[in-house]
Amino acid sequence: MAEYAPSSPYYTTSIRNGVLGVLNNRRIPKLVDDQSFTITQTYNLRPDLLAFDLYGDPGYWWVFAQRNPNQIQDPLGDFTTGTTIYLPKKSTLETVLGG
Repeated sequence: MAEYAPSSPYYTTSIRNGVLGVLNNRRIPKLVDDQSFTITQTYNLRPDLLAFDLYGDPGYWWVFAQRNPNQIQDPLGDFTTGTTIYLPKKSTLETVLGG
């Protein structure tokens, strides 16, 4: 049985007989201290780079789509210059995801 890191979007998804189950989305809460951020050219189509710069782990690339479902349906394709999203604090992720 494979195990996934706490930073993985698959961490809470079941695995049976070596087969990954249906994705169990991990909830990222909306908090008043989340920061508004407009994606710059540096991060265009690169949520992994922003995750590394903010959280020290590119594996948190998926957090932006979970926190901003109205702006980002496709975690990569919708991560484009000029899109404004909310960024959870690193301490929020540590609390919610155990990272």
